Amino acid sequence: MRRALRALAAIAAMAVAVAAQAADATADAIAREAGRVAGADRPAGLASARRQRLIEWYAAGANAPAWFTAQGASPAVAAALAELGAADARGLDPADYDVPRLAGEVAAAGAPDRTAQAIARADVALTAAMLDLLGDLREGRTQPRSVEPHWRGRGAEPTVGAGLREAVAADRVAAMIDAAEPSFPLYGRLKRALARYRTLAQQTLPPLPALPPRHPKIGPGEPYEGVAALHDRLALLGDLPGDVARPADDRYSEALVAAVRRFQERHGLLADGVLGRETLAQLDVPLQRRVDQIALSLERLRWLPDFPPGPLIAVNIPSFRLWAFTETRPPDRPALAMPVIVGRALRTETPVFIGDLLRVEFSPYWNVPPSILRNEVLPRLRRDPSYLDREAMELVAAGSGGSGAAAASTTVDAAALAALESGALRVRQRPGARNALAGVKFVLPNTMDIYLHGTPGAALFGPARRDFSHGCIRVADPAALAGFVLRDQPEWTAQRIQTAMASGRSTTVKLRAAIPVVVFYTTAMVGADDRALFLPDVYGHDRKLEAALRTARAGAGPRRRRRRGHQRLARPVSR
Repeated sequence: MRRALRALAAIAAMAVAVAAQAADATADAIAREAGRVAGADRPAGLASARRQRLIEWYAAGANAPAWFTAQGASPAVAAALAELGAADARGLDPADYDVPRLAGEVAAAGAPDRTAQAIARADVALTAAMLDLLGDLREGRTQPRSVEPHWRGRGAEPTVGAGLREAVAADRVAAMIDAAEPSFPLYGRLKRALARYRTLAQQTLPPLPALPPRHPKIGPGEPYEGVAALHDRLALLGDLPGDVARPADDRYSEALVAAVRRFQERHGLLADGVLGRETLAQLDVPLQRRVDQIALSLERLRWLPDFPPGPLIAVNIPSFRLWAFTETRPPDRPALAMPVIVGRALRTETPVFIGDLLRVEFSPYWNVPPSILRNEVLPRLRRDPSYLDREAMELVAAGSGGSGAAAASTTVDAAALAALESGALRVRQRPGARNALAGVKFVLPNTMDIYLHGTPGAALFGPARRDFSHGCIRVADPAALAGFVLRDQPEWTAQRIQTAMASGRSTTVKLRAAIPVVVFYTTAMVGADDRALFLPDVYGHDRKLEAALRTARAGAGPRRRRRRGHQRLARPVSR
C-alpha cells in the first residue's frame, strides 16, 4: 500500500513538474511574442506607446496567458472577437483589428495539439487588439494636434488596459469596452444616429431632378417635377411625417415646404422653405457621407478630457452656437444657448482648444491685436489721421497694461506712425458705444489671445453661416452669458450687469471658480430631441482629419503601427 501511494505521489509530482515546465514555456513564449510585436511597431524609429504597454501589461502578470488556460480558450475570447468585429457600431473600422487573422490564431491556440508558441501568438495578438480598441475609444485614433495644432487635452493614458486581465477572467470584456467610451450624452446620441444612418445608407433612392434652367429656386405652390422623389427622401430622413400622402401632382405643397424648412434647419441652411440649388445639393449628399461625418465627430469627442462636475461652456464652430451647462453630467439640458460668430475661414479661423474662463471685464478696453493693427488700422491712419478720434481709439505704450489709466494720446504724426510700425506703441479702443466688444469681455487666458465678447453688429447674427470675426467668438446675448458665469455671485444682478456694460468705466470681476470653455469642431450633432444636424465643414477640418486617419492607416500595414497622441461670414449660405 505504501509503495502504491509513493508511486501515485511520484506521478503527481511529475505531472506538476510537467505543468510547471509547460507554464514556463508558455510564459517565455509570451515574453518573446510581446517583445516581437512591440519591436515591429516602431514606424519611422518612433516607439509605440501602446506596444510598450503591451510588454508592461504582460510583465505585470508574470507573462501568464490572459485568454487561454490548460483547458483551452476562456469564454471571454468569443466576446472579444465579437466586439472587435462590431467596432463599426462605435464609429471605428473593424479592419484595424484584423479579426479574421485573430480568429485563425485563436483556433490554432485552441487545437488539441496546440503549442506554447501558438498560445502565445493568439494571446498576445488578442491583447494587442483589445489595447488598440480600448485606446482608440479612450484616446482617439490619431494625433489630435496633427489636425488641430492648438489642441491641448489630457496626456498619455497609462491606465488604458488596466483591469483587462480581471475583465477577461470575469467575462466582462464588453462592459469594459463600454466604459472606455466618453460619457458625454452627445457621444451616445451620435452613436445612435450612426446606427440609424448606416441603415439609411443602404437605401437606394432616385436622384432629385435638377431645377429648371430658368428657375433657380422653387417657392411654395410652384411646379417641380421632382416632388415625388422629394417627398420620399424627406420621409426617409424623418423631416416629413410618415402619414403625409405622396403628392398627386408636381406642386410644391405646404407639407413639403415645412419638411424642407426642417431639413434646412438641420443642415446649416437658411430655413426659408425655398427649394434652391444649395438645398438640393444637401438633399443629394450620399447618406454614406453622413455616416462618415458622424464617425469623424465621434473621433473628435474622444479627444476631450473627463471634465469635473460643475459648469461648462461649449462652442461648436460649424454650428455657430454656444451652450452653457450648469453641470457636465447628464441630463445635458443647457441652461443657456445662443448663436455666435467665429473667425473667418482661411484667414482668421477660430482655433479649436480648451480654456478656463477666469474673469469678466465690463466696459472693457479693446486692445487692437497686432494683425488688425498692421493690416487694417495702420493703413487707415496713413490715409486719415482723424480715424482714431472717430473710432474712440487712442495710442498707448506697448508695455502698458491692457486697460486702465495708461498715458494715452490721439496724436497721429510721422513719429507716432513709426512707433506703431516698430511696436513701441499700440492702439486700444476706449469703453463706450463704439467699442468693438460691446460692453463685456469673457477672459480665458491662452496663447492665441482668443476670448468671448459682445458685439455692436447684431445684424451679423442673421445669416445661417457666421464666420465673420478676426478669431474671437462674438456672442449674441453677452448679458445673459455674464449672468450665467456670475450666477454664484448674487450681488451681480441682471440690472447691475447691464449698468456695468453701459457705464464706460472698465470693471473686472474675478470668477470664484474657473469655468471650462470647450471650443470644438464637429460637423455632425444630435440634439436632446435626437434630431441629427449636419453642418458645413467651414474650415475644412473634416478633410484634414480624414487625411490624417488615411495616413495613419497607410503606414500601419495589416495592423495599426503608430504612436498615439492625446491632448487637452458677411456671407450667408445661398439657397
